Amino acid sequence: MSLKLYVDSQFTSPYAISAFVALREKGLDFEMETVDLEAGKNKELSYTGKALTGRVPCLVHNDFMLTESSAITEYLDEMFPAPEHRALYPVLPQKRAVARQIQAWVRSDLGVLREERSTYTVFYRRAEQPLSPAAQAAADKLIHLAERVIEGPNLFGRWCIADTDLAVMLSRLVMNGDPVPQKLKDYVAHQWQRESLQDWLKNINLMPA
Repeated sequence: MSLKLYVDSQFTSPYAISAFVALREKGLDFEMETVDLEAGKNKELSYTGKALTGRVPCLVHNDFMLTESSAITEYLDEMFPAPEHRALYPVLPQKRAVARQIQAWVRSDLGVLREERSTYTVFYRRAEQPLSPAAQAAADKLIHLAERVIEGPNLFGRWCIADTDLAVMLSRLVMNGDPVPQKLKDYVAHQWQRESLQDWLKNINLMPA
């Protein structure tokens, strides 16, 4: 079996993080290769021939290729099921649906917040400007949802991949010093201590600020 994950060369894509964490949590051996998005390498035929949507991450499993991080995490959970491999999603259908709902939401909403608090500001250089009114409204929306669904160190008692996605989104506020309730700060801190996320940070540490 051969597994390869293509990620962005700056290691700031929250979607690449999600796929990377999923592979680590599954205990799977994989090769990782970077794609320079700034140079447009993801638009070249050498990459688009592998990645159907021309985006990162892209998972290559033997001769099968898949893009879009939530599709990748669902694929991995089905191809490498528990108990041999750790489950990425809750077992109960309703909780699993909520986890997928959260994943879809953080990818499709809050665009202005993602723009003003990019993941570059999470890993390398803090934002210098306060949130605009529109971005603050998005932040309030994020905080409101997070306070409703977070009741402990993990969303559903046991960790799932939606914890990583939600924690990274909340980190856009926490790491930039924007006002966030202590409960959510504690949640983010707990998630960042997870070994799979710490493994991702080792790549950040190799990059210049």
